[in-house]
Amino acid sequence: MGLFSFFTQELAIDLGTANTIIIYNDKVVVDQPSIVAIDQATGKLIAIGEKARQMHGKTHENIRTIRPLRDGVIADFNAAEQMIRGLIKMMNTKSRLFTPSLRMVICIPSGSTEVEIRAVRDSAEHAGGRDVYMIYEPMAAALGIGLDVEAPNGCMVVDIGGGTSEIAVIGLGGIVCNQSVRFAGDAFTADIQAYMRHQHNIKIGDRTAEDIKIAVGSALPDLEDQPSDYIARGPNLMTALPIEIPISYQEIAHCLDKSISKVETAILSVLEQTPPELYSDIVQSGIYLAGGGALLRGLDKRLSDKINIPFHVAEDPLHAVARGTGIALKNVGRFQFLMR
Repeated sequence: MGLFSFFTQELAIDLGTANTIIIYNDKVVVDQPSIVAIDQATGKLIAIGEKARQMHGKTHENIRTIRPLRDGVIADFNAAEQMIRGLIKMMNTKSRLFTPSLRMVICIPSGSTEVEIRAVRDSAEHAGGRDVYMIYEPMAAALGIGLDVEAPNGCMVVDIGGGTSEIAVIGLGGIVCNQSVRFAGDAFTADIQAYMRHQHNIKIGDRTAEDIKIAVGSALPDLEDQPSDYIARGPNLMTALPIEIPISYQEIAHCLDKSISKVETAILSVLEQTPPELYSDIVQSGIYLAGGGALLRGLDKRLSDKINIPFHVAEDPLHAVARGTGIALKNVGRFQFLMR
């Protein structure tokens, strides 16, 4: 195995709409925003990850920042391939005489079409992957949370990522029923931008909306542990003069209400399709929340009150899917039936 591991690198990749995480040897070696900056004239990569995110919305005509993934699937094939290759390079800082062949497990949304799965596979192979396996995100999230997916008991996972919310009931090592809806972190960010425009006549960019969501994002208008207001700065839409507006978590709870209700509806529709035996397992064990959206303050309480089933937030929701992908990679033989 020593020689084999010298010639082969095994990577688990959580290719997300918002962040891409790479796990190697059970450690998170890369955790960067899924964004690249490309020179318009030559098509060459200028920056990737956090550096490219800092340029986002601030570029001149020669530089273009691209988010290669939209709604959990690859929207720009060339940029996605450059991003995967660049992130793998970031991890291989020490120079080697040769490039090891790569074995990858990549997670994909459970609602992916064959074409979308093919796009991820092709991007990974072009970026140097020799063996590329796919695993569905809710399954990876369940493994990362530490649930026993092969047991005959049902468990339910809600993974609210950047582009999609994945809701799945898992039993006996397979997905029994699932739904993948395109209301997730990006939709919340867009809601905040629209709300600021209509309510406060202030124009803000993606990054500011994202910062507001992280600082004062909430799913409930009354929290016990209240975050302090966020000061948003930007131009007034009418006068183009600068204005500063304090944003409270109550306002954000109000503005995200519609999108969170859509996630609730999707959870209820999956519960409707669930076989009764598994349903009773889920009521006993509760439903697990993973993904960046699980960090929204009060979300677990709101869902528990609405659906009457306890909701638990995974201990490190942002990395749960990546961790599960890592577990699948280490046990490729055992979890072969979960892979594509």
